[in-house]
Amino acid sequence: MATRGSYAKGVARREEILESALDVIGRKGYQNASLKEIAEVVGVTPAALLHYFGSKEELFTEVLRKRDEHDGLDPARLSADEARTAFLDVIRHNTEVPGLVTLFSRLSVDAADPEHPAHSYFLDRSARLRESIVDNFGAEDRRSTLDPDTLARVIQATSDGLQLQWMIDPTVDMPGIMAALIDALHPPTSPA
Repeated sequence: MATRGSYAKGVARREEILESALDVIGRKGYQNASLKEIAEVVGVTPAALLHYFGSKEELFTEVLRKRDEHDGLDPARLSADEARTAFLDVIRHNTEVPGLVTLFSRLSVDAADPEHPAHSYFLDRSARLRESIVDNFGAEDRRSTLDPDTLARVIQATSDGLQLQWMIDPTVDMPGIMAALIDALHPPTSPA
C-alpha cells in the first residue's frame, strides 16, 4: 500500500510542477522561466524537477501537453462551425500567454531533430490536429475546393506561421486572419 500512496503523491507533485511551470512560462515567458524559479514556486529544488522530468526539454514538452489539456478542444463532438469557433478561441487565448506561444515555437524547431524529447509530441499533436480538421471540415462536406488533408495542412501551417509573425509583431491579428482564411477555404454554413 505504501507504494500506491507514494505513487499518488508523485503524480500529484508532478501535476503541481506542470501547473506551476505553465503559469510561470505563461506570465514570464519561455526565456525568463528558469528551472530555479519554477522549482521555487513549487517548493522543490531544480534537481527535484529533473527527478520528475529528466531534463528541461522533457519538462517543457510536458508543459505543452498540459497546455493542450487546458485548451480542452475536443473537436470530435463539434460541428464544423463550432470547431471553427473553438479553434479561434484557442488562438485568441494564445495571445494572452505569449510565453507559451514562444515555448511552442522554439520547441517545434528543436523537435525537428528525431532525438529531441519533443519530437514525438509534435508528430502526434500535428497528426491529431490535422485529423480533427479533416473530421470537422470532412471529406463529405464539399464547401472547400481543397481536399480535406490539404485543407488541414494549410490551416495548421498558417496557424503556426501566424504565431511566429505575432511573436515578432504583436499587432498581428492571429484570430482575425485565421477566421478570414478558414472562411475563404471553408465557408461557414451561416454568417459568422
